[in-house]
Amino acid sequence: MTINSRLHLIMARLRHVDPGTLPPQAVTRLTYRFDRLRQIPAGIIDTAGSTFMLLIAVQAYQAGSTEKALIAAGGNIGMLLAPLAVQVVEKSRWTTSRAAAYISILGAFCFLIAAAVPLLPVFVVFSVAALAATQALVPLMTQVYQDNYAPRERGRYYSRALVLRVAFAAAFAELAGLYLNGNFSAFHWLLAVFAAAFCVSAFFLLRIPSHPLRPSGSTDPLRAVRYVLKDRVFTWMLFVWMLMGSANLMMVPMRIEYLANPLYHINLDAHTIALLTSVIPSIARLIMGPIWGHVFDRINFFVMRMILNLGFALGIAIFFSGSSMTGLVIGVCIFGAAAAGGDLTWSLWATKFAPPERVADYMSVHTFLTGLRGVIAPMIAYQLLASVPLGRLSWLAAGMIVAATTLLLPVIRYGHSKQ
Repeated sequence: MTINSRLHLIMARLRHVDPGTLPPQAVTRLTYRFDRLRQIPAGIIDTAGSTFMLLIAVQAYQAGSTEKALIAAGGNIGMLLAPLAVQVVEKSRWTTSRAAAYISILGAFCFLIAAAVPLLPVFVVFSVAALAATQALVPLMTQVYQDNYAPRERGRYYSRALVLRVAFAAAFAELAGLYLNGNFSAFHWLLAVFAAAFCVSAFFLLRIPSHPLRPSGSTDPLRAVRYVLKDRVFTWMLFVWMLMGSANLMMVPMRIEYLANPLYHINLDAHTIALLTSVIPSIARLIMGPIWGHVFDRINFFVMRMILNLGFALGIAIFFSGSSMTGLVIGVCIFGAAAAGGDLTWSLWATKFAPPERVADYMSVHTFLTGLRGVIAPMIAYQLLASVPLGRLSWLAAGMIVAATTLLLPVIRYGHSKQ
Protein backbone atom coordinates (compact mmCIF):
# COMPACT_ATOMS: atom_id res chain seq x y z
CA MET A 1 0.00 0.00 0.00
CA THR A 2 1.38 3.40 -0.98
CA ILE A 3 1.80 6.26 1.50
CA ASN A 4 -0.99 8.15 -0.27
CA SER A 5 -3.31 5.14 0.07
CA ARG A 6 -2.48 4.83 3.75
CA LEU A 7 -3.29 8.50 4.30
CA HIS A 8 -6.65 8.10 2.56
CA LEU A 9 -7.42 5.08 4.74
CA ILE A 10 -6.55 6.98 7.92
CA MET A 11 -8.71 9.94 6.89
CA ALA A 12 -11.59 7.61 6.07
CA ARG A 13 -11.40 6.13 9.56
CA LEU A 14 -11.33 9.59 11.09
CA ARG A 15 -14.24 10.86 8.99
CA HIS A 16 -17.18 11.85 11.13
CA VAL A 17 -20.32 9.74 10.91
CA ASP A 18 -23.47 11.61 9.89
CA PRO A 19 -26.30 10.29 12.10
CA GLY A 20 -28.82 11.37 9.46
CA THR A 21 -27.62 8.56 7.19
CA LEU A 22 -28.15 5.83 9.80
CA PRO A 23 -31.21 4.24 11.47
CA PRO A 24 -31.67 5.20 15.16
CA GLN A 25 -30.54 1.78 16.38
CA ALA A 26 -27.26 2.12 14.50
CA VAL A 27 -26.70 5.61 15.89
CA THR A 28 -27.24 4.30 19.42
CA ARG A 29 -24.95 1.34 18.80
CA LEU A 30 -22.12 3.46 17.39
CA THR A 31 -22.44 6.03 20.15
CA TYR A 32 -22.34 3.38 22.85
CA ARG A 33 -19.39 1.56 21.25
CA PHE A 34 -17.13 4.57 20.82
CA ASP A 35 -18.22 6.31 24.02
CA ARG A 36 -17.24 3.18 25.96
CA LEU A 37 -13.84 3.18 24.27
CA ARG A 38 -13.48 6.90 25.01
CA GLN A 39 -14.06 6.26 28.70
CA ILE A 40 -10.78 4.30 28.93
CA PRO A 41 -8.47 7.31 28.28
CA ALA A 42 -10.97 9.55 30.07
CA GLY A 43 -10.49 7.46 33.23
CA ILE A 44 -6.75 7.99 33.01
CA ILE A 45 -7.26 11.75 32.64
CA ASP A 46 -9.65 11.78 35.63
CA THR A 47 -6.81 10.77 37.93
CA ALA A 48 -4.96 13.95 36.96
CA GLY A 49 -7.67 16.15 38.42
CA SER A 50 -8.58 13.94 41.35
CA THR A 51 -5.07 13.14 42.59
CA PHE A 52 -1.88 13.61 40.64
CA MET A 53 -1.76 17.28 39.59
CA LEU A 54 -2.31 18.45 43.15
CA LEU A 55 0.04 15.79 44.51
CA ILE A 56 2.78 16.95 42.12
CA ALA A 57 2.16 20.56 43.16
CA VAL A 58 2.52 19.67 46.86
CA GLN A 59 5.42 17.22 46.75
CA ALA A 60 7.44 18.24 43.67
CA TYR A 61 6.98 22.02 43.63
CA GLN A 62 6.05 22.74 47.29
CA ALA A 63 3.32 24.98 45.91
CA GLY A 64 1.62 27.58 48.08
CA SER A 65 -2.08 27.87 48.88
CA THR A 66 -2.87 30.04 45.86
CA GLU A 67 -1.22 27.67 43.39
CA LYS A 68 -2.88 24.63 44.97
CA ALA A 69 -6.26 26.32 44.93
CA LEU A 70 -5.88 27.20 41.24
CA ILE A 71 -4.98 23.64 40.30
CA ALA A 72 -7.84 22.28 42.40
CA ALA A 73 -10.15 24.67 40.53
CA GLY A 74 -8.77 23.82 37.07
CA GLY A 75 -11.65 21.67 35.88
CA ASN A 76 -14.11 24.19 37.21
CA ILE A 77 -12.53 26.98 35.20
CA GLY A 78 -13.38 24.86 32.16
CA MET A 79 -16.97 24.75 33.37
CA LEU A 80 -17.00 28.55 33.57
CA LEU A 81 -16.04 28.58 29.89
CA ALA A 82 -18.79 26.11 28.92
CA PRO A 83 -21.37 28.72 27.76
CA LEU A 84 -18.72 30.33 25.58
CA ALA A 85 -17.71 26.91 24.22
CA VAL A 86 -21.34 26.12 23.34
CA GLN A 87 -21.68 29.48 21.59
CA VAL A 88 -18.49 28.96 19.56
CA VAL A 89 -19.52 25.43 18.56
CA GLU A 90 -22.99 26.59 17.55
CA LYS A 91 -21.58 29.41 15.42
CA SER A 92 -18.92 27.20 13.80
CA ARG A 93 -21.51 24.56 12.84
CA TRP A 94 -19.15 21.83 14.03
CA THR A 95 -20.85 18.67 15.18
CA THR A 96 -20.83 18.33 18.96
CA SER A 97 -18.56 15.29 19.17
CA ARG A 98 -16.05 16.79 16.71
CA ALA A 99 -15.91 19.97 18.78
CA ALA A 100 -15.31 17.85 21.90
CA ALA A 101 -12.41 16.16 20.06
CA TYR A 102 -10.84 19.54 19.27
CA ILE A 103 -11.04 20.52 22.93
CA SER A 104 -9.35 17.24 23.87
CA ILE A 105 -6.47 17.92 21.49
CA LEU A 106 -6.02 21.32 23.14
CA GLY A 107 -5.86 19.59 26.52
CA ALA A 108 -3.16 17.24 25.24
CA PHE A 109 -1.04 20.19 24.13
CA CYS A 110 -1.33 21.81 27.58
CA PHE A 111 -0.20 18.63 29.38
CA LEU A 112 2.81 18.39 27.07
CA ILE A 113 3.87 21.96 27.88
CA ALA A 114 3.50 21.29 31.62
CA ALA A 115 5.71 18.21 31.22
CA ALA A 116 8.36 19.93 29.10
CA VAL A 117 8.90 23.08 31.21
CA PRO A 118 9.66 22.22 34.88
CA LEU A 119 8.77 25.61 36.39
CA LEU A 120 5.98 26.12 38.93
CA PRO A 121 4.24 29.04 37.12
CA VAL A 122 4.23 27.09 33.84
CA PHE A 123 3.04 23.95 35.61
CA VAL A 124 0.16 25.83 37.25
CA VAL A 125 -1.00 27.68 34.12
CA PHE A 126 -0.94 24.69 31.77
CA SER A 127 -2.25 22.25 34.36
CA VAL A 128 -5.23 24.51 34.90
CA ALA A 129 -5.76 24.80 31.13
CA ALA A 130 -5.54 21.03 30.63
CA LEU A 131 -7.94 20.30 33.47
CA ALA A 132 -10.27 23.01 32.13
CA ALA A 133 -10.43 21.16 28.82
CA THR A 134 -11.75 18.04 30.57
CA GLN A 135 -14.89 19.92 31.64
CA ALA A 136 -15.48 22.44 28.84
CA LEU A 137 -16.77 19.62 26.62
CA VAL A 138 -19.39 18.37 29.11
CA PRO A 139 -22.45 20.23 27.68
CA LEU A 140 -21.54 19.01 24.20
CA MET A 141 -21.47 15.37 25.28
CA THR A 142 -24.72 15.74 27.20
CA GLN A 143 -26.35 16.93 23.96
CA VAL A 144 -24.92 13.85 22.21
CA TYR A 145 -26.51 11.57 24.81
CA GLN A 146 -29.79 13.45 24.48
CA ASP A 147 -29.80 13.05 20.69
CA ASN A 148 -28.50 9.47 20.41
CA TYR A 149 -30.01 7.60 23.38
CA ALA A 150 -33.70 6.96 24.07
CA PRO A 151 -34.96 8.44 27.38
CA ARG A 152 -35.62 5.09 29.05
CA GLU A 153 -32.15 3.81 28.16
CA ARG A 154 -30.01 6.89 28.69
CA GLY A 155 -28.98 6.25 32.27
CA ARG A 156 -28.26 2.58 31.58
CA TYR A 157 -26.04 3.25 28.58
CA TYR A 158 -24.20 6.09 30.27
CA SER A 159 -23.58 4.18 33.50
CA ARG A 160 -22.33 1.10 31.66
CA ALA A 161 -19.82 3.21 29.75
CA LEU A 162 -18.86 4.93 32.99
CA VAL A 163 -17.88 1.56 34.47
CA LEU A 164 -14.92 1.41 32.08
CA ARG A 165 -13.90 4.94 32.99
CA VAL A 166 -13.94 4.19 36.69
CA ALA A 167 -12.17 0.84 36.30
CA PHE A 168 -9.32 2.31 34.29
CA ALA A 169 -9.08 5.29 36.65
CA ALA A 170 -8.62 2.90 39.56
CA ALA A 171 -6.09 0.72 37.73
CA PHE A 172 -4.09 3.66 36.42
CA ALA A 173 -4.05 5.42 39.80
CA GLU A 174 -2.65 2.27 41.37
CA LEU A 175 0.09 1.91 38.74
CA ALA A 176 0.96 5.60 38.67
CA GLY A 177 1.07 5.74 42.46
CA LEU A 178 3.50 2.82 42.54
CA TYR A 179 5.60 4.46 39.82
CA LEU A 180 5.82 7.81 41.64
CA ASN A 181 6.45 6.14 44.98
CA GLY A 182 9.95 5.16 44.00
CA ASN A 183 10.64 7.78 41.36
CA PHE A 184 8.69 10.96 42.06
CA SER A 185 11.17 13.18 40.18
CA ALA A 186 10.05 11.49 36.93
CA PHE A 187 6.50 12.85 37.18
CA HIS A 188 6.99 14.52 33.78
CA TRP A 189 6.39 11.16 32.10
CA LEU A 190 3.06 10.93 33.87
CA LEU A 191 2.03 14.24 32.31
CA ALA A 192 3.01 12.87 28.90
CA VAL A 193 0.73 9.88 29.49
CA PHE A 194 -2.14 12.26 30.26
CA ALA A 195 -1.44 14.06 26.96
CA ALA A 196 -1.51 10.76 25.07
CA ALA A 197 -4.79 9.82 26.76
CA PHE A 198 -6.34 13.07 25.54
CA CYS A 199 -5.27 12.26 21.97
CA VAL A 200 -6.79 8.77 22.14
CA SER A 201 -9.99 10.26 23.56
CA ALA A 202 -10.14 12.71 20.65
CA PHE A 203 -9.84 9.83 18.16
CA PHE A 204 -12.86 8.04 19.61
CA LEU A 205 -14.87 11.25 19.90
CA LEU A 206 -14.47 11.78 16.16
CA ARG A 207 -16.21 8.42 15.57
CA ILE A 208 -19.34 9.24 17.61
CA PRO A 209 -22.30 10.32 15.43
CA SER A 210 -23.60 13.79 16.26
CA HIS A 211 -25.31 16.87 14.86
CA PRO A 212 -24.35 20.54 14.94
CA LEU A 213 -26.14 22.45 17.67
CA ARG A 214 -29.46 23.94 16.63
CA PRO A 215 -29.06 27.71 16.11
CA SER A 216 -30.64 29.75 18.88
CA GLY A 217 -30.74 33.02 16.93
CA SER A 218 -28.59 34.77 19.57
CA THR A 219 -24.92 35.70 19.55
CA ASP A 220 -24.81 36.26 23.31
CA PRO A 221 -22.63 33.57 24.98
CA LEU A 222 -24.72 33.99 28.14
CA ARG A 223 -28.04 33.66 26.31
CA ALA A 224 -28.78 30.41 28.10
CA VAL A 225 -29.11 32.33 31.37
CA ARG A 226 -32.60 33.35 30.24
CA TYR A 227 -33.75 29.81 31.00
CA VAL A 228 -32.95 30.47 34.66
CA LEU A 229 -35.51 33.29 34.61
CA LYS A 230 -38.19 31.31 32.77
CA ASP A 231 -38.00 27.88 34.43
CA ARG A 232 -38.67 28.11 38.16
CA VAL A 233 -37.87 24.46 38.91
CA PHE A 234 -34.59 24.85 37.05
CA THR A 235 -33.82 27.98 39.09
CA TRP A 236 -34.51 26.22 42.38
CA MET A 237 -32.40 23.23 41.37
CA LEU A 238 -29.47 25.50 40.52
CA PHE A 239 -29.72 27.23 43.91
CA VAL A 240 -29.80 23.93 45.82
CA TRP A 241 -26.97 22.52 43.74
CA MET A 242 -24.90 25.63 44.43
CA LEU A 243 -25.17 25.12 48.20
CA MET A 244 -24.52 21.39 48.11
CA GLY A 245 -21.83 21.57 45.43
CA SER A 246 -19.91 24.34 47.16
CA ALA A 247 -19.68 22.29 50.35
CA ASN A 248 -18.60 19.17 48.48
CA LEU A 249 -16.03 20.98 46.34
CA MET A 250 -14.53 22.67 49.39
CA MET A 251 -13.52 19.28 50.72
CA VAL A 252 -12.26 17.60 47.52
CA PRO A 253 -8.76 19.18 47.61
CA MET A 254 -8.76 18.91 51.40
CA ARG A 255 -8.47 15.13 51.04
CA ILE A 256 -5.08 15.47 49.38
CA GLU A 257 -4.10 18.18 51.85
CA TYR A 258 -5.13 16.00 54.78
CA LEU A 259 -3.18 12.98 53.57
CA ALA A 260 -0.10 14.63 52.01
CA ASN A 261 0.64 17.62 54.24
CA PRO A 262 2.98 16.74 57.16
CA LEU A 263 1.04 19.24 59.28
CA TYR A 264 -1.66 16.59 59.89
CA HIS A 265 0.83 13.86 60.87
CA ILE A 266 -0.66 11.16 58.66
CA ASN A 267 2.46 11.01 56.48
CA LEU A 268 1.32 8.63 53.77
CA ASP A 269 3.38 7.87 50.66
CA ALA A 270 2.26 8.65 47.09
CA HIS A 271 1.02 5.11 46.48
CA THR A 272 -1.20 5.03 49.60
CA ILE A 273 -2.57 8.52 48.86
CA ALA A 274 -3.48 7.42 45.32
CA LEU A 275 -5.08 4.30 46.80
CA LEU A 276 -7.29 6.37 49.12
CA THR A 277 -8.16 9.21 46.75
CA SER A 278 -8.53 7.33 43.45
CA VAL A 279 -8.36 3.54 43.64
CA ILE A 280 -10.76 2.72 46.50
CA PRO A 281 -13.35 5.39 45.58
CA SER A 282 -13.17 4.15 41.99
CA ILE A 283 -13.88 0.58 43.07
CA ALA A 284 -16.93 1.82 44.99
CA ARG A 285 -18.04 3.78 41.92
CA LEU A 286 -17.48 0.71 39.76
CA ILE A 287 -19.80 -1.37 41.92
CA MET A 288 -22.50 1.27 42.35
CA GLY A 289 -22.45 2.86 38.88
CA PRO A 290 -24.70 0.34 37.07
CA ILE A 291 -27.08 0.30 40.05
CA TRP A 292 -27.47 4.08 39.99
CA GLY A 293 -27.91 3.95 36.19
CA HIS A 294 -30.88 1.60 36.63
CA VAL A 295 -32.29 3.80 39.41
CA PHE A 296 -31.89 7.03 37.39
CA ASP A 297 -34.16 5.76 34.59
CA ARG A 298 -36.96 4.82 37.02
CA ILE A 299 -36.94 6.81 40.26
CA ASN A 300 -38.01 10.36 41.10
CA PHE A 301 -34.92 12.42 40.32
CA PHE A 302 -35.07 14.51 43.51
CA VAL A 303 -35.42 11.45 45.74
CA MET A 304 -32.28 10.02 44.15
CA ARG A 305 -30.47 13.33 44.57
CA MET A 306 -31.39 13.51 48.26
CA ILE A 307 -30.03 10.01 48.89
CA LEU A 308 -26.78 10.91 47.15
CA ASN A 309 -26.41 14.17 49.09
CA LEU A 310 -26.69 12.39 52.41
CA GLY A 311 -24.04 9.93 51.23
CA PHE A 312 -21.65 12.80 50.45
CA ALA A 313 -22.26 14.37 53.88
CA LEU A 314 -21.67 11.08 55.70
CA GLY A 315 -18.51 10.34 53.71
CA ILE A 316 -17.03 13.75 54.52
CA ALA A 317 -17.84 13.45 58.22
CA ILE A 318 -16.26 10.00 58.56
CA PHE A 319 -13.15 10.68 56.45
CA PHE A 320 -12.09 13.78 58.37
CA SER A 321 -13.12 12.56 61.83
CA GLY A 322 -9.86 10.73 62.50
CA SER A 323 -6.62 9.44 61.07
CA SER A 324 -7.12 5.65 61.34
CA MET A 325 -6.89 3.73 58.11
CA THR A 326 -10.26 2.12 58.81
CA GLY A 327 -12.01 5.48 59.06
CA LEU A 328 -10.26 6.78 55.95
CA VAL A 329 -11.25 3.71 53.92
CA ILE A 330 -14.89 3.79 55.08
CA GLY A 331 -15.09 7.50 54.31
CA VAL A 332 -13.75 7.16 50.78
CA CYS A 333 -15.94 4.12 50.09
CA ILE A 334 -19.08 6.07 50.99
CA PHE A 335 -17.83 9.03 48.98
CA GLY A 336 -17.14 6.79 45.97
CA ALA A 337 -20.57 5.16 46.15
CA ALA A 338 -22.24 8.59 46.27
CA ALA A 339 -19.97 9.93 43.53
CA ALA A 340 -21.08 7.13 41.18
CA GLY A 341 -24.64 8.42 41.32
CA GLY A 342 -23.50 12.03 41.53
CA ASP A 343 -21.59 11.76 38.25
CA LEU A 344 -24.65 10.31 36.57
CA THR A 345 -27.17 12.85 37.86
CA TRP A 346 -24.82 15.77 37.26
CA SER A 347 -24.21 14.74 33.64
CA LEU A 348 -27.73 13.69 32.61
CA TRP A 349 -30.22 15.63 34.73
CA ALA A 350 -30.79 18.20 31.95
CA THR A 351 -32.04 15.41 29.69
CA LYS A 352 -34.98 15.01 32.10
CA PHE A 353 -35.91 18.68 32.48
CA ALA A 354 -34.74 20.66 29.44
CA PRO A 355 -36.46 20.89 26.03
CA PRO A 356 -34.63 18.30 23.90
CA GLU A 357 -33.11 20.83 21.51
CA ARG A 358 -31.90 23.06 24.36
CA VAL A 359 -30.15 20.43 26.52
CA ALA A 360 -26.71 21.88 25.74
CA ASP A 361 -27.92 25.34 26.78
CA TYR A 362 -29.35 24.10 30.09
CA MET A 363 -26.16 22.16 30.74
CA SER A 364 -24.00 25.16 29.89
CA VAL A 365 -25.72 27.20 32.63
CA HIS A 366 -25.44 24.32 35.09
CA THR A 367 -21.81 23.75 34.11
CA PHE A 368 -20.99 27.46 34.37
CA LEU A 369 -22.37 27.66 37.91
CA THR A 370 -20.55 24.45 38.84
CA GLY A 371 -17.36 26.03 37.56
CA LEU A 372 -18.05 29.20 39.52
CA ARG A 373 -18.41 27.37 42.80
CA GLY A 374 -15.56 25.06 41.85
CA VAL A 375 -13.21 28.03 41.48
CA ILE A 376 -14.40 29.81 44.61
CA ALA A 377 -14.91 26.83 46.95
CA PRO A 378 -11.28 25.57 47.08
CA MET A 379 -10.01 29.12 47.63
CA ILE A 380 -12.49 29.63 50.47
CA ALA A 381 -11.49 26.28 51.95
CA TYR A 382 -7.77 27.12 51.91
CA GLN A 383 -8.44 30.54 53.42
CA LEU A 384 -10.64 29.07 56.18
CA LEU A 385 -8.01 26.46 56.87
CA ALA A 386 -5.73 29.21 58.17
CA SER A 387 -8.09 29.82 61.11
CA VAL A 388 -10.50 26.85 61.27
CA PRO A 389 -9.36 23.29 62.10
CA LEU A 390 -9.86 20.88 59.22
CA GLY A 391 -12.16 18.66 61.29
CA ARG A 392 -14.48 21.57 62.05
CA LEU A 393 -14.41 22.62 58.40
CA SER A 394 -15.54 19.13 57.39
CA TRP A 395 -18.53 19.31 59.75
CA LEU A 396 -19.45 22.71 58.30
CA ALA A 397 -19.41 21.23 54.80
CA ALA A 398 -21.49 18.22 55.85
CA GLY A 399 -24.04 20.54 57.48
CA MET A 400 -24.33 22.60 54.28
CA ILE A 401 -25.03 19.44 52.28
CA VAL A 402 -27.77 18.34 54.71
CA ALA A 403 -29.33 21.81 54.52
CA ALA A 404 -29.31 21.65 50.71
CA THR A 405 -31.00 18.26 50.85
CA THR A 406 -33.94 19.59 52.87
CA LEU A 407 -34.43 22.35 50.30
CA LEU A 408 -35.32 19.73 47.69
CA LEU A 409 -38.50 18.78 49.56
CA PRO A 410 -40.65 21.64 48.12
CA VAL A 411 -39.95 20.54 44.52
CA ILE A 412 -39.96 16.79 45.00
CA ARG A 413 -43.25 16.45 43.07
CA TYR A 414 -41.46 17.71 39.95
CA GLY A 415 -38.87 14.96 40.11
CA HIS A 416 -40.05 13.10 37.02
CA SER A 417 -39.21 14.12 33.47
CA LYS A 418 -40.74 17.37 32.20
CA GLN A 419 -39.85 16.67 28.56
